[in-house]
Amino acid sequence: MTDSAPASSRFDLIIAKGITRSSRTNFLYSFLILPKSQRQAIETVYAFCRVVDDIVDGDAPGQVSPHAQLDQWRDEIQSCFNGHAPRHPLARELKRVLQAFPIPQEHFLALIRGMEMDLSRRRYASFAELDEYCYHVASVIGLMCIEIFGYRHDGARDYAIRLGKALQLINIVRDIKEDAARGRVYLPLDEMATEGVAERDLRDSRYGDAFARLAQRQARRARELRAQALQALHPEDRPRMVAAEIMATIYFKLLDQMEAARFNVFCQRPRLSKLQQALVAASLLLQARFPRFGRRQ
Repeated sequence: MTDSAPASSRFDLIIAKGITRSSRTNFLYSFLILPKSQRQAIETVYAFCRVVDDIVDGDAPGQVSPHAQLDQWRDEIQSCFNGHAPRHPLARELKRVLQAFPIPQEHFLALIRGMEMDLSRRRYASFAELDEYCYHVASVIGLMCIEIFGYRHDGARDYAIRLGKALQLINIVRDIKEDAARGRVYLPLDEMATEGVAERDLRDSRYGDAFARLAQRQARRARELRAQALQALHPEDRPRMVAAEIMATIYFKLLDQMEAARFNVFCQRPRLSKLQQALVAASLLLQARFPRFGRRQ
């Protein structure tokens, strides 16, 4: 989008940027290294993700029920693809993004479906059930992003799917306390039973060896998914995924912090400073542009 874009277009873009930058997110530093057109597209897509997520968390304004608000966004997405004019300013900007980047409609609808899962269920009996949830709320975001980054090999899609699930598992462990306060338990119930962790332990922020073992299981799973994601990514596509790798590295540094504290996330939420995040971005960008630098590290 150029500076000569219509006033309504510039206004819509300001909304997307505002939603993105006002969110407490580890995505921002991965956005900053992108060319302008890609950065604006990612900011708009992320703003959409943030808006629908706020609906199910009860943070979205309005008197309309969450289900009805999600249905309204389904209509907006359909308008983006069927030639009709969307009504919401963010949807209008999203439609402009879709004119430049071939993001399939199914990914947006899958994300909305994932948000609905949060409204209809708050427990997952096994990892197989949780895996489906992680796909809908995280993997599809990765699938949208790679259409903006660009790729030449099908392995990029598997990379996005597996990396999304890995990052969502890190989110789940990090946000145990906040989710329990909302009445949500994302840890597989069968694994909780095996390790001897009860739901009331999460609600009461009761930390112990049993919880540490349970969290460590999720950490191992996240690391395995990360390794599988990298294995699926063709070397030719790796330079295109620098932004995704910045985000992934930031998340896994948070996981390192949690492991160092034996997953006592009830006492202190893991966090990287802005400087630490900026250093991650600078380091990976340097490695992408000068691969020999990366091999020396």
